[in-house]
This record gives sequence, C-alpha cells and structure tokens, in this order.
Amino acid sequence: MILAQLAHIASHPVSLAMFQEQTADFSLLGLWTNMGYFAKGIAVVLFIMSIWSLAVMIDRYLYFTAARKQSREFAPKVAGALKDSKLEEAIKIADRSKKSHLAEVVTAGLQEFRSNQGVVSEESIESAKRALERSEAIVHAKLKRGLAVLATIGATAPFVGLLGTVMGILNAFQQIAVQKSSGIGAVAGGISEALVTTAFGLLVAIPAVMTFNYFSGRVEAFDVEMDNSSSELVDYFIKQSHKR
Repeated sequence: MILAQLAHIASHPVSLAMFQEQTADFSLLGLWTNMGYFAKGIAVVLFIMSIWSLAVMIDRYLYFTAARKQSREFAPKVAGALKDSKLEEAIKIADRSKKSHLAEVVTAGLQEFRSNQGVVSEESIESAKRALERSEAIVHAKLKRGLAVLATIGATAPFVGLLGTVMGILNAFQQIAVQKSSGIGAVAGGISEALVTTAFGLLVAIPAVMTFNYFSGRVEAFDVEMDNSSSELVDYFIKQSHKR
C-alpha cells in the first residue's frame, strides 16, 4: 500500500512542485523581502526606536561614569579645604569638577554663602540651604534626562511590534482568501511578518526597560549623595556660626 502511494506521487511531478512552492525563505533577507509595506514601515519605526534608545544608554552611561569618578575625587578635596576654613579654595575645587553632581550642588551653597560676605547668620544659612535645594532639583533633572525616552520605548515597542503582528495575520488570511488554499505557502508571508515584528519589538523593549531600571537606581543613589552633601554643608555653616 505504501509503495503504491509513493509510486503515485513519483508519477505526478506536479504534486512535488506544489510541495516545493510551499517552502519559504526564512533568512533575514528573505523575511524582509516577503514583508509588506506596512510591516516594513513597522520595522523601520522599531529600528529608529532602537537607535534612539541606544544613544540614550551610551549618553547616560558616560555621564554617570564621569559624575561618579569626579565626585569621588572632589569630596575629600573640598572637605579638606572646608576643614581649614578655605572657602575660596573649596569653590575653586568645585569649579574644576564640572561633571560632578556633588560639585554642582556644593558650589551653589558655597557661592550663596560667599555672597553674604562671609557673615554667618541664620538668614545666610537659610539662604544657602535654599540655594542647595534649587541646585539639587536642577541636577536631578539633568541626571534623569533621557530616561523618559527609555521608559516610553520600553513601554510602546512591544505594542508597535504587536501592531505589525496583527497586520501580518490579516495579510495571511487575505492570502488564504485570494489563493483559496490553506497550505503553508499561502500563509508563510503573513506569518513571517508577524514573527519578525513581534520579535523585533521585544528585542527593542527589553534592553530599554532593563537600562531604565538600572539608571533610575543610579539616579536615586546620586540623590542620596546630594542630600547628604547638602546636609553636611549646612552643618558646616552652623558650626561656623557657633565659632563666631
């Protein structure tokens, strides 16, 4: 019985050709070729989102690394200058650490204190404290720059890919209706669009979400460091007022 069926298939080359036509090219180039214009547009949008998120990742990593490095060098130097009551030297040290988040905050407090001509009073301390708070808010905004982009890409990229998936499935059903065939060859193009856009959306979203959470943790750590530095500087001003 089986031999008879094989002999029947071998005697009909049309049947073999039909099976061959149903095979699809699932290489990257083949998938791109089989994609429709809408699916290609979705892929281009996801590619732009991936480049944008990668640029933000690199920028934030370099910024945070420089801030961490300069702050570690700045903290002991300015502490030593303030311990010796060298206010001008402390300000010069802070000015040289342009990328340090601690230096930006401390500089604002020291300059406000200096603007009162070194007169240590309750008003000058309160003025310096307000300057520190304003500077902390500004630096916090600088640290979070670009993180909203990562959050947006991480949240929307899967849905953009899902949109391509839905359109790919619709394309597959249209091919079935046009060709009046339910074989794999009839739906291979539409399913390939769905698979590619879904996978691409996840590949864009996952790194964006992970790096957003990582950088958000770094920003929180920097905020704690700035709060501690501000408190220590205010304590220094209070001690100076007691000496006088």
